[in-house]
Amino acid sequence: MKKRTILGISIAVLLPLVSYFIVNSLSKTAVVMPKRYFYDTVVNVTNDGKTAADTVWHKVKPVQLVNQFGKAVTLNDPELKDKILIVDFFFTSCPSICPSLTRNMKKMQDAFNKTDTVLRFISITVDPARDSAEKLKAYGDKYNINHDTWWMLTGEKRVIYDLAMKEFKANIADTDVDTNFIHTDKFFLLDKDRVVRGWYSGLDSAHLDRLMNDVVLLQLERDKKKKRNLFRK
Repeated sequence: MKKRTILGISIAVLLPLVSYFIVNSLSKTAVVMPKRYFYDTVVNVTNDGKTAADTVWHKVKPVQLVNQFGKAVTLNDPELKDKILIVDFFFTSCPSICPSLTRNMKKMQDAFNKTDTVLRFISITVDPARDSAEKLKAYGDKYNINHDTWWMLTGEKRVIYDLAMKEFKANIADTDVDTNFIHTDKFFLLDKDRVVRGWYSGLDSAHLDRLMNDVVLLQLERDKKKKRNLFRK
């Protein structure tokens, strides 16, 4: 058998094996970004005469609520511009899961206290008839939260429930949720564009570790976009 034939057979045999080990090695070290879950529509984008489909991801609407200081705010408030958000739904008289959710969110606030320019925490009451701004402030004081980076919000019940169900899709994140009284253990992660990038059990340490890791990944994503925008100017 000619040397050239032997070489060709060797390459044909070895190339798939080498490719497999390269792909396998890279996949183990690849960074998997938090995915986007809900889209509003798919549009056709034309560029240089070519048409391609582009997904328009669902963004949580900036409805107006009131924070623990009695100030009217939205999730697009200037104080939250370019911030990553961790959001939960709770109520101050909750005797079951809410105290644990608040304590676990407080641990995350403490863990990210040196990067508070990046991350904000939002807790929205599902019992606004009883949870006034003053009551929310007292609740936050009870758990020694940093009010500068953690808003507790109240408002009209209809607005809050529409926000939870239609914008955060709480009934998809938690299929056991009662739509008449939303009581879920889920923490929702929103990127700077207010796109939902994940939900996590606020009572599960493994979920909380994953949430904190995803916050770091979104921070890297945000910084990369900012650098690209700088080069475009």
